[in-house]
Amino acid sequence: MLLSTRTLRRAVTASAVTAAIAFSPVLSAIAQAVTLNGAGATFPALLYERYIAEFKKKSPNITVNYQAIGSGGGIRQIIAGVVDFGGSDAAMTDEDMAKVQRGVILVPTAGGAVTPIYNLPGVNNLKLSREVLPEIFAGRITKWNDPKIAKDNAGVNLPDSNIKTVVRSDSSGTTFIFTNHMSAVSPYFKGRIGVGTAPKWTTNPLRGRGNPGVASTVKNTPGSIGYVEFSYAKKNNIPVAAVQNKKGEFLTPSIDNTNKALSAVNFPDNFRVFEGDPADGYPITGLTWMMVYRQYDSPEKSAAVKQWLEYVLGEGQNLNGSLDFTQIPESVRQRALQQVRQIRP
Repeated sequence: MLLSTRTLRRAVTASAVTAAIAFSPVLSAIAQAVTLNGAGATFPALLYERYIAEFKKKSPNITVNYQAIGSGGGIRQIIAGVVDFGGSDAAMTDEDMAKVQRGVILVPTAGGAVTPIYNLPGVNNLKLSREVLPEIFAGRITKWNDPKIAKDNAGVNLPDSNIKTVVRSDSSGTTFIFTNHMSAVSPYFKGRIGVGTAPKWTTNPLRGRGNPGVASTVKNTPGSIGYVEFSYAKKNNIPVAAVQNKKGEFLTPSIDNTNKALSAVNFPDNFRVFEGDPADGYPITGLTWMMVYRQYDSPEKSAAVKQWLEYVLGEGQNLNGSLDFTQIPESVRQRALQQVRQIRP
């Protein structure tokens, strides 16, 4: 459901913008108070909260609010024109972009890992192969002691109990990243469930709203397995499964492994990336974007948006690693800034 601007203004985390960054020109200071309201992906919400908190120290005349409602909600609200910027971990489609009357720019802000989390008391260091993980979420493997799981977990006392899958209840970019990888490695999963922000799951799974909801449900449900952005697993102290990449390695998320996965990504002119099975590194890796208009309704608003993104693509990138996100390559940031600087009132 679309949220009103008034609702978003009540929603929360204030922040300020700006100052020059090392590789960009100084923008004129905003003399009057300006508020930017944003909404969308939960995947980068912890990171965006940090951006906003640090940003508050820069310029109190610009307030930034971000409401984590899911990528689907972010896309819908940017199309409806009720927010100043949106957040999504699934790049907008051509069809969606064409609906934005003021034009839209997709600005990549971070790369991150989506990790399977599980609740199996007494089981540590669980490994899930490229064959096994999609079959669990497609309903082909339903018991924790299935021979296919046991094969990669020698010596582990896997229980003879049902697997309870946990997925997102909202339209989710985290789900897009997860199903994009599952579909890339499993033709059965692709045909049965497919890629999407809100796919039709066939396993009658438990559901949680946002990354926090999935994390909480798994943490409180023995025998369950779900997927979240890695920071939520760390924050909630939930075990993560090692997953198998294209090279056959079983890996858990790390900055190095995520960077390896994103190192070969080719960013086109519109910065949309759909790679689902990277050649190296941690395999369930994706990007997140801020969606901004090419035109705003006042010089003050357009200037504030530019300053916010100057910070995010500049000094803000230094915060990414502290929450296990990767930075966007500087060459890509420069290209994105060139488009941002063309935003007009």
